[in-house]
Amino acid sequence: MDGIDAVLWDMDGTLVDSEKLWDIALYETAEWLGGKLSEQQRMTLVGSNMDDTSAYLLEVVGLPVTPEAIASTGAEIRRRTAGLFDDELPWRPGAREALTAVREAGLPSALVTSTERDLTELALNTIGRDFFDVTVCGDEVEGLNKPHPRPYLKAAELLGVDPARCVAVEDSPPGTASAVAAGCTVLVIPNDVPVEPGERRVFRDSLAGIDVPGLAALLGR
Repeated sequence: MDGIDAVLWDMDGTLVDSEKLWDIALYETAEWLGGKLSEQQRMTLVGSNMDDTSAYLLEVVGLPVTPEAIASTGAEIRRRTAGLFDDELPWRPGAREALTAVREAGLPSALVTSTERDLTELALNTIGRDFFDVTVCGDEVEGLNKPHPRPYLKAAELLGVDPARCVAVEDSPPGTASAVAAGCTVLVIPNDVPVEPGERRVFRDSLAGIDVPGLAALLGR
């Protein structure tokens, strides 16, 4: 369709403003561990996967970073986040309309998120599963999470498309790096953390007004 094969969407901070809910869970988990997480430290975790996040929290509070501690910290983060994700999530501006435009045009879509499957399923209660032909979650990429290219490569494989003919929509540095490394063109909608300019990165303030012709035009830049 006009040179574009699919759109690959990040979730947290891109489609829904769920990073604010992760804030609550991470600050509370740091206190549960006996320490505190600063705002600056929290910002370094945007786009990170669960194991990396758990290990970082342990380092911040001065506890040993062992496999057992990572597992128990991750379980606590999941528990706290699940309660927050179970409510309706706030949409990012223009996100629902952009998803609808892509779906109505018949263009394949994938959700590509570092969030694990159980929490993603809760989020999809708000977002809607019908928008996506496939979903790739953080615990389904053989441990090769963003910024590794594997999440986006896997999404393209599942859709049967060439990553170079896909537009990825991202908000974070790890996610953008992942999509670029996979060969995608990236529409970057920064949220909490700035993303550096670079190859195959196009920046917009929001998803408002985004449609398929606009996404297809990005591939020629």
